[in-house]
Amino acid sequence: MKRIFIIIAACALGLPALQAQDVDDVLRSVARHNKSLQARQQADEAEKTGIEAENGLEDPSVEYSSFYSKGVSGQSGSELVLTQGFDFPTVYGSRKQAGREQKAAVDHRAEALRRDVLLEAKNLCLDLIRLNQEKDLLDQRMRNADELLALYEEKLKAGDATLIEVNKIKMERMSVQTEVLQNNAAHRTALQSLLALNGNMPLTFDGREYPAVAVTNDYAALRDELMANDAGIQAAEADTRAAGRALATQRRQWLPKIEIGYRRNTGEGGSKEHGFLVGGSIPLFSNRRQVKIAQAQAVGAQLEADEARLQAEAALQSGFNELQQLRRAMDVYDLPLMQQTLDLMKESVKGGEMPVIDYFTEADQVYRNMQAYMDLENQYQKVAAMLYKNRL
Repeated sequence: MKRIFIIIAACALGLPALQAQDVDDVLRSVARHNKSLQARQQADEAEKTGIEAENGLEDPSVEYSSFYSKGVSGQSGSELVLTQGFDFPTVYGSRKQAGREQKAAVDHRAEALRRDVLLEAKNLCLDLIRLNQEKDLLDQRMRNADELLALYEEKLKAGDATLIEVNKIKMERMSVQTEVLQNNAAHRTALQSLLALNGNMPLTFDGREYPAVAVTNDYAALRDELMANDAGIQAAEADTRAAGRALATQRRQWLPKIEIGYRRNTGEGGSKEHGFLVGGSIPLFSNRRQVKIAQAQAVGAQLEADEARLQAEAALQSGFNELQQLRRAMDVYDLPLMQQTLDLMKESVKGGEMPVIDYFTEADQVYRNMQAYMDLENQYQKVAAMLYKNRL
C-alpha cells in the first residue's frame, strides 16, 4: 500500500521517488527540501540585513530656501544647505560588535530549528522502522495461520479435528488481518508526515534495522557535549553577549552626535557666499532612560540563558536515566528463545501433541512479548535521538 501511494504521488508530481537507503539519507533530503528551513533561511537573511542597516550612516539632508524682498523683482536671495549627521565614531565600532553577536544568535537559532526538524524526521523514520518490523511479524502470524488452517481443514474432512478448532484458526486470521490494516494506516500516516517534512518531495523508506546508537554511560561527558554544542544554549548565550554589547553601546551615547555640512547663500546682484556647517547634539536627558532599558535587557538575556542551560540539563538528566532503564528492560527479553518457542509449538500442533486452541493462547502471549520488545526498542531509539540531537 505504501509503495502504491508513493508511486502515485511521484507520478502526479512528475518526479522520481527517492529511494532512501537509511535514516541518514532521509535526513539529508529533509535538510534540503524542508519548507520551514527554507523560509527561515530567507527570514534570517532579512534579519541580518536589518542588523547591518542599524549601524549605517544617517541619510544626508538637503534644504533650499528662497527669499523675496519688497521692491525687488523676483528672488532676492537663496540659501542651500547640505548636511550629514553621524554618531561619534567609537559608537559605530561598539554597535558593530553588538551586531556581530546578534547575527551569531540568528545563526544559532537557525541551527536549533534545523536540528528540531531533523529530530522530528528521525522520529518518524524510527516509527516507520517499528511499523515495518511489526508488519513482518504480522506476516509471519498470517502465514502460520494459513498453514494451520489448510492442515486442520484436511483433518476436519478426515474426522481428526473439530469445527471449533477450525473456527479458532479462522478467528486468528481475522484478528491478524485487522492488525495488518491498522499497521498500514499508521504506516501511511507516518509516511505522509515525513513527506510533508520533505517538502512533499517523493520519498520511500523501507528500513527495518535501527541505526547504531553510540551510547555513553559517562553522564559528565554527555553533559559537557550538550553544553558545548546545544544550539539553543548557544543562541541564548549569543543573545546575552549581544545585550551586553548593546548596553556598552548605549553608555557611549552620551557622546555628542556630530553634524557637518555645506552652506551657500546668494544675495542681491548675484553675490554668493559659501561656508561649512559643524554642529552636534548632546543627549543629556534621553540617554539616561535608554541606558536603563539596555541594562534591563542585558539582565533579562542573562536570565534566559541561565534558564536555557537549566532546562537543557534537566532534560538531559531525565533522558539519560530513562535510557538506562529502557536498556535494562530490553535486556530482559530473549528474542531467539521466543522465536524458538513459537517454532516448537507450531511443530507440536502439526504433530497433534498440542491442541490448536492451546497453541493460539500460548502463541498470543509470545507475540505480545515480541511486540512489547519492539515498542521498548523504538522508545529507546527515540530517547537516544533526543539526547544526541546535537549530532544531527
